[in-house]
Amino acid sequence: MLLTGSLAAILVIAQAPSLTMALLLAICVWGFCRAYYFAFYVIEHYIDPGYKYAGLIDFFRNGLRRSSKVNLANEQEPNSKL
Repeated sequence: MLLTGSLAAILVIAQAPSLTMALLLAICVWGFCRAYYFAFYVIEHYIDPGYKYAGLIDFFRNGLRRSSKVNLANEQEPNSKL
């Protein structure tokens, strides 16, 4: 992934070689890195401190698995209120 990102950055700079473009690209990369770090910080400290995720996709997959298990458990319980 580092190679892919580096190649994309080189191609963007080659397409429009200017200091402004390089600076904007660097700010864009920095901003996305901070957002990704913040997402993991929130997940680790507030949502699920006991589980280590490989990435945001893994986090969402785990959430979907958990919600489907809860839905299945709710469907299997007999309705005692009737």
